[in-house]
Amino acid sequence: MEGNEIFGTLFKTVPLYSEEHLEMIIETMDSEQANYLAVQALVHSFNSGVFTLGESEIVSKIVRTLSKKTSPINEEGGENPTS
Repeated sequence: MEGNEIFGTLFKTVPLYSEEHLEMIIETMDSEQANYLAVQALVHSFNSGVFTLGESEIVSKIVRTLSKKTSPINEEGGENPTS
């Protein structure tokens, strides 16, 4: 991207290089990317202290559940061949 200069970040983890880069992320997002960004958003919200204790427990379980779905380990315990 343009000189690799950081324009900003999403959820303090995903670099943005321009407004066009943000638009590209939005327009080309697939389910794997959506899961990854959902986890990043939840972790960022949790770290920002926006949840109650009970909500934090739910968010923690959501992050663990979504993270398992995008793990490189398949159901048989081996590596996912697409990774």
